[in-house]
Amino acid sequence: MIDQDGYFGERVAARYDESSADMADPAVVEPIVDALVRLADGGRALELGIGTGRIALPLAARGVPVHGIDLSRAMVARLREKPGGDAVGVTIGDFATATVDGAFSVAYLVFNTIMNLTTQAAQVACFRNVAAHLQPGGRFVIEVMMPDLRRLPPGQDAVPFHASETRWAYDLYDVATQSMSSNYVEVVNGRGGFRSIPFRYVWPAELDLMAQLAGLHLCERWADWHGAPFTSDSAQHVSVWEKPVLP
Repeated sequence: MIDQDGYFGERVAARYDESSADMADPAVVEPIVDALVRLADGGRALELGIGTGRIALPLAARGVPVHGIDLSRAMVARLREKPGGDAVGVTIGDFATATVDGAFSVAYLVFNTIMNLTTQAAQVACFRNVAAHLQPGGRFVIEVMMPDLRRLPPGQDAVPFHASETRWAYDLYDVATQSMSSNYVEVVNGRGGFRSIPFRYVWPAELDLMAQLAGLHLCERWADWHGAPFTSDSAQHVSVWEKPVLP
């Protein structure tokens, strides 16, 4: 059963930082924060899907005022418990439609979070919502995986990505609809549990069209936060769109 926190309720929030500890490694976080500090250029930052503050807290510590939007009260409660968490403003709501006062110089969605919007219409709405929050010259940044369809032989729709004695995880793809899900089977104290989270995967060209519909244009695309060139073999991309400065 899905509660008001969506798929990131208390049970997930309680273990989220532990389960994604590798993503909180300074070697992972620092290049992201460095890029966002540069793109913020002294202005305010808006994080969509702020979660427990993996990026927002170190970004705020670098002097960038950060406001977040998140549907999960449970995840935001974990953010509030951390040093500096009380200083970060958060709006509870759907980041495709929730509004925040003021204008921002950068807005960002990291760690595949754009795919939490499970329809094309919601993803298009997200771009329009961000464009409305950006000041002229402001940037919208998305970090998202490239769909791993090359690992799917004909007739197969599952791609495993973790296997251990107590935990198994795999993605399911529906190529016809661009819907997918990440699925987890876990054994704790001899009891098994299953969790499935739906997503919608999206291609770079489709994101560029969503940006165009929102009045934004692509200005940078990298394979990672270090600025490596994006190629056909890249497993992910970091894309930056800009809101034009009116003459």
